[in-house]
Amino acid sequence: MRPLSHTPDAQAPVGVFDSGVGGLTVLKSLMERLPHESTVYLGDTARVPYGTKSGDVVTRYSLKNAEFLVERGIKLLVVACNTASAVALPALSSALRVPVVGVIAPGAKAALARTRGGTVGVIGTPGTIRSGAYQRALEAGGVRVRARACPLFVPLAEEGWTGGDVPRLVAGEYLADFAREGVDTLVLGCTHYPLLKGVIAAAVGPQVALVDSAEATAEAVAQRLAQDGQLASARTPEHAYYVTDVPERFVEVGARFLGRPISAAEQVDLTF
Repeated sequence: MRPLSHTPDAQAPVGVFDSGVGGLTVLKSLMERLPHESTVYLGDTARVPYGTKSGDVVTRYSLKNAEFLVERGIKLLVVACNTASAVALPALSSALRVPVVGVIAPGAKAALARTRGGTVGVIGTPGTIRSGAYQRALEAGGVRVRARACPLFVPLAEEGWTGGDVPRLVAGEYLADFAREGVDTLVLGCTHYPLLKGVIAAAVGPQVALVDSAEATAEAVAQRLAQDGQLASARTPEHAYYVTDVPERFVEVGARFLGRPISAAEQVDLTF
């Protein structure tokens, strides 16, 4: 990829990519934290999920996604995918001359600030937990870490099963041990999991603080744009959506993740 010089245009959009719809929770937090920023979102729905693929393959996909967004004149890239954040950030930072923000470091930083007793839990997809990225980031801050993969949370969120007996029982099965292990802070290490925040909170109890990586990432983006003098001025922002497979399901399911309707998404071809 030909490196792109850092654009001086503060009105340029923020680029966001994920393997599918989950990154829309990050986009939602960005819209709430930075309401004047325009955005371009790419969901690589033709190649979802990334969590089952090798690090080399995820890095190749991530670079292609970034190239597409860079061509649309973005001023900053958000990697709104935990798997890509775990394995592809070095390659992306090297290839691009726009700032790159992942979801893992902001989530870990927020958890370190919240913990009282020094034991932090992390839940995520099998790929994210297997990568050890959250564990390394948290342990570097001097805390004990308890990590657990919760794969059924993803289909529950996508099907809209975010309350009731089924998600409550699943959450109880996954999370019951955290309180006994002394966890006082729990990182939601998957972009799907904020939709299940209610049942997760009920399963771990009120003594455990939940850290939403999407919210932490939005705050990190706000700080970086302010630091670089790249915050957009007050205006009505524009939001564009692209996918690599047919867009109908993305538009339908994505509205739940984003918390607002998605009027349209354009299908694009990112073949190598």
